[in-house]
Amino acid sequence: MCGIAGMFGGGAGPAALRAMAAAQRHRGPDDEGLVFDPSGNAGLAHTRLSILDLGPAGRQPMACPEGRFLIAFNGEVYNYRELRAALPESLFVTGTDTEVVLAAYLRWGEACLDRFVGMFAFAIWDRRERRLFAARDRFGVKPLYTATLQDGTLLLASEIKALHAAGLAQEPDETAWATWLARGWCDHSARTFWAGASALAPGSCFTWQEGRITTRVWYDLATRAGMEFDARGENEVADEYAALLAESVRLRFRSDVPVGINLSGGLDSSTLLALVHRVQGEESAVRAFTFACGDPVYDESPWVERMLASTRHPATVCLLEPDEVPALAASVQEAQDEPFGGLPTLAYACLFERAREQGVPVLLDGQGMDEQWAGYDYYRGEGSALVQGTQESPVRPGCLAPGFAARAAPFEPPRPFPDRLRNLQLRDARFLKLPRALRFNDRASMRSSCELREPFLDHRLFELALRQPPERKISGGTGKVLLRRIAARLAPGSIVEAPKRPLQTPQREWLRGPLRDWTQACIEMALHGPGRAWLDRRAVFSAWEAFQRGESDNSFFVWQWVSLGMLRCRESVPA
Repeated sequence: MCGIAGMFGGGAGPAALRAMAAAQRHRGPDDEGLVFDPSGNAGLAHTRLSILDLGPAGRQPMACPEGRFLIAFNGEVYNYRELRAALPESLFVTGTDTEVVLAAYLRWGEACLDRFVGMFAFAIWDRRERRLFAARDRFGVKPLYTATLQDGTLLLASEIKALHAAGLAQEPDETAWATWLARGWCDHSARTFWAGASALAPGSCFTWQEGRITTRVWYDLATRAGMEFDARGENEVADEYAALLAESVRLRFRSDVPVGINLSGGLDSSTLLALVHRVQGEESAVRAFTFACGDPVYDESPWVERMLASTRHPATVCLLEPDEVPALAASVQEAQDEPFGGLPTLAYACLFERAREQGVPVLLDGQGMDEQWAGYDYYRGEGSALVQGTQESPVRPGCLAPGFAARAAPFEPPRPFPDRLRNLQLRDARFLKLPRALRFNDRASMRSSCELREPFLDHRLFELALRQPPERKISGGTGKVLLRRIAARLAPGSIVEAPKRPLQTPQREWLRGPLRDWTQACIEMALHGPGRAWLDRRAVFSAWEAFQRGESDNSFFVWQWVSLGMLRCRESVPA
């Protein structure tokens, strides 16, 4: 995992590139490099977290043998060994996947993207044609942001703070904030919370040449999955899916540094643990990490301990306590650049800190199964449309200043499938649930210079799951039907799972309890910062008082105001 940055045309120069790299050094503390092409007024910079071929040969930006093409790469292409075997050996002098990505581009052009299994964001500069090609992986696991300065300079980076370091003005995007505060939507479009900073969409790529940008979608999940349901028998599908699961986990153990696993007490973690044993054998001793909050209503560490009791896995429980939250939230907010997911993200950040301290810079995680197999309650017609486990609206548009809510941008997710369920799954995978969760997780992990790998986000798994008819996903009020049967086959009787819990942390209880004073202070800060133009003070405090009395079953809207209070550069918003 790394940080990439680039400047092209206009006022591009080495000094600004160095500033961009410095802003992202946490993403790659092991090495750094910069190459500036004065003939093309363009340059790439890179900060490296060494995972494969740890020596200096893996330094980036990396050039092809004749020097024409230059690449800065972030992520992992897990099938790089198989791809390398299909390419001329003369193209390689390192053992990195970066070199394979560049060689694949030289051989197959932009079509190389379809051959990659993994997570990635990269930029390739063609010195001869003075042409940039940049791409992002299918689900957007790895970030890529762009901005164009007033002098025409194109900026490209892994994080928004690097764009600001190169001269992009630090001004909040009021439309993005209004959309999020009024409707709860974020990470569903190119718009970010900062004016001028755009996110390249998952599964997209673009070219830049002589100031002109051409963007296209190279991967569309609905198109690849197809409209027809899988007509094969359940056992045949289960066999194929289980084999793909094992292959996905096996590939993601490719590393020259230690790899660990993140576990909760649920079905997805049980499945991940069973797959680790299938791939590595019952003697597997990779370190397991889980977070806890000291509240038995939410704490899944007892279930994790039961899962690991008959294994050789050393386990680390990372305890998050209320008095740690204020300082940790400020630190995580700085790393995130944009609003993040509340206490679960903070607990995750603690987990990555401990993993790094214990010498485990790579962790596997179980993200993606709820979207694949319809695990959320609202897929079954229960709960709200945005937040698992709640019955009321998670947002409070009535607490916004008159006229501000109207600035929210409309959004209507595509509905390419003929059935409601798959359209909901696609909405969450491509626009609402996964994009924001992946952003939270990327920043939380990279804050501690850790690489997070998501084996269940292998595109082959997602496509196969979307082809399955609804009765293989939901039956009798239970979701993930076929996945449960597959998991039982992987580890029959040997792995337990906690009962399904919609919420992971006691965020509601803490914000109205031990963190009440801090929460109120953040709300006051919001009302004297950006919120003085965006929020209705009287309505906010009325809702806050009702929340403290226990009259709300969710804390999403309260955390929104806390996030607004932590917004950097708040004084840039006019009164």
